[in-house]
Formats: sequence, C-alpha cells, structure tokens
Amino acid sequence: MTWQEYETGLEDRLVDLHSRVHRGTYRAQPSRRVYIPKADGRQRPLGIAALEDKIVQQAVVTILNQIYEVDFKGFSYGFRPGRNPHQALDALTVGIQRKRVNWVLDADIRGFFDNMNHEWTMKLVEHRVADHRILRLIQKWLKAGVSEDGQWSESKVGTPQGAVVSPLLANVYLHYVFDLWIEAWRRKVATGDVIVVRYADDLVVGFENRIEAERFLEAFRERLAEFGLELHPEKTRLIEFGRFAAQDRERRGEGKPETFTFLGFTHFCGKRRSNGTFTVWRKTAKKRMVAKLQAIKAELRLRMHEPVAEVGAWLRKVVTGYYRYHAVPGNLDRLSVFGQRLRRLWRLTLRRRSQQPVKWDRMIRISTHWLPAPRVLHPIPSYAFSPLIPGGSRMR
Repeated sequence: MTWQEYETGLEDRLVDLHSRVHRGTYRAQPSRRVYIPKADGRQRPLGIAALEDKIVQQAVVTILNQIYEVDFKGFSYGFRPGRNPHQALDALTVGIQRKRVNWVLDADIRGFFDNMNHEWTMKLVEHRVADHRILRLIQKWLKAGVSEDGQWSESKVGTPQGAVVSPLLANVYLHYVFDLWIEAWRRKVATGDVIVVRYADDLVVGFENRIEAERFLEAFRERLAEFGLELHPEKTRLIEFGRFAAQDRERRGEGKPETFTFLGFTHFCGKRRSNGTFTVWRKTAKKRMVAKLQAIKAELRLRMHEPVAEVGAWLRKVVTGYYRYHAVPGNLDRLSVFGQRLRRLWRLTLRRRSQQPVKWDRMIRISTHWLPAPRVLHPIPSYAFSPLIPGGSRMR
C-alpha cells in the first residue's frame, strides 16, 4: 500500500491502527527484501517495511529517543537527533590533531545489522524500557521475517536495514556492547591517550601506544564474540597514523603512512600549507566517486533524448547534493576532478544523441550554465567542532 492510498480515510485508519496497537492485535508484516549496489560491486540487502509498520515504528522511535539520548555517549554520532556525519568527521580530525594519537584502528563489524542477536537485543532494551507493549512491538518486528520473490523466510538474527526502528536498535546494541565497554576500558586499562568516534557500526579508535592498541583489538574481538558479532578480517586494520607517523616511517624506510576511509572520505597524514604543521587531510574516497559517476552515467543514457535544459536541471540537483556532502576543506581538487569527469560523460551522451561532435567550447558553456562550481561548504574541523565541546571533549 502506498502513502497516497493510505491517505484515503486517513483519520479512521490511524484510529484503527492506534486501537490495534493498544489491544495487542496489531501484527507486524514481513519486510520486503530488495538489494541496492554497493561501491565495491556487491549487493546490500535492505528490508522495506509495510506502511503501517513504518508509522508505528516511527512513533516508538520518537518515544525511545527521549529515553536513550540521555544515555548515549558523546562519541556516538550515527542516526541521532541533531547529529550528522560531518560532526563525526570533524571530531575524528580534531581528536587526531589535538591528542597524542600514533595508531589508528579502523574497525568494521562484519554484517552487523544482519547478525544482531535477537535475544541480546531484547535484554539490552529491557535495561531501560519496562513497558511490555513497547517490548512486544520490538519483538514482533524482529520476528516478522522477510519476503523475497513472494517467499517468506524467518529471521532468527538481525534487523532489516531500511526499517525505521533498526538504526535505534543498532545504537542501543552498540551502546552496551561497545560504548560503555570502551569507556570503562579507557578509564581502567589504558595508560595513554585514546580517542573514539563511532557512526552506527563504523568506528575508529585512536591510540598513543601500539602495544595498547593491539591489546585493545584482541579484547574487542573477544567482546564482540560474546554478543554474536565479529570484526571483518579484511576491512579491520591497525595502522600507524598521526603527527609523527611520516618521519618515523621514513626513518625506518617504510614509505608514507597508510590511509584509512571513514564515512566516504580517505584520511591521510599531511602538513598545512601555511606553516607546515601536522594536519589530517580528507579526500573523497575513490570508490565513492567512481560509484557516483557510474550511477550518473547510467541515468544519462536513460535521459539521452531529453532536452538539454531538463538534463541540466537534473544534473544541477545531483551535483549540488554531492558537493553539499563532500565539499570539505582540502577536498577541492577531488571535487574538480569529479566535475571534469561529469562534463566528459555529459558530452559523450550529447555526441551519441546527435551523432555529431560537440565542441568543448560549447560544452563548457553548457556545463558552466547548469553545473555549480565546486567550493568549500564546510568549516575547518577545529572551528566547527570547538563550539560543541565547552568544558569537555566529545571524543572523551
């Protein structure tokens, strides 16, 4: 059922839904399984909830947010009211630059949403929620299963990516499994500086000492195993990264420091052009840019015979959205490359449509008219982050 169909007799439908929820006769429907392409070529499974399930889930999430926002830690940024990926990126950059960070753990939990243990999920929620109606609703959504090609299958673990309630359940799960645990570990075990930034199941931890980082990684694996989770062996890396990484590696003849990717940006060690001091540079991840250009190329083929003005208006929206996320300080050259490649794709489409060459001077006029020029849209991390930490750091 679509929103438009549900809108007919909306008030009566909502009254009936409200009544069924309170009487306990509301039944969660299976999520419809769909797949979307990932940047690495694989398929990401999503679970599209039924319309009434979305409505009830949003109501429950609104209530639970009021409870858990008091508990959630400052270094958790994913899917929380008033928080966004750029705050997490700024926190990570400022943490590496201001603290004694020499080693970075770029951790990836393998198939987190697909492997959340249902029994543990309910136990962890029950720590703060005693209302049996809320608990029954969450259990219904976890056990509703998925429908794929008309076939229903039971869900024994995991929560569907795409469901309204899933991000909150994921944050609750990791709040107890990771956030509270690492806070205690940092206070009781760590001897050097440790910074933490988590965005949903993507997390980065910075350490002052290598031995401490290795000890933490081993303890982290054991901690996850207790809750039915594991680190992805290929995507989890402990790398030398920080203000002394370049000179230490050069002294040992090991080349430039390694890089890591977080929230679509590749982070690498560098120096400020103004005074030569250490800084963390961020560039759009290559896979992210390639995937976006491929998606635009496919859409341009479908729009090949549309008027230039219509295609230009569509591209302006796409590029504006892309720049709005990726236009961070130090990333202008990567944005310029994106714009150049986009112009080539558009020119190629116009040539195929007319079977005649499109001269570059004409293409430049068209693209200049329709495509926004790249410019920095986000402040320097230290400026953006400083107002958020009066009297204390969100990495701490």
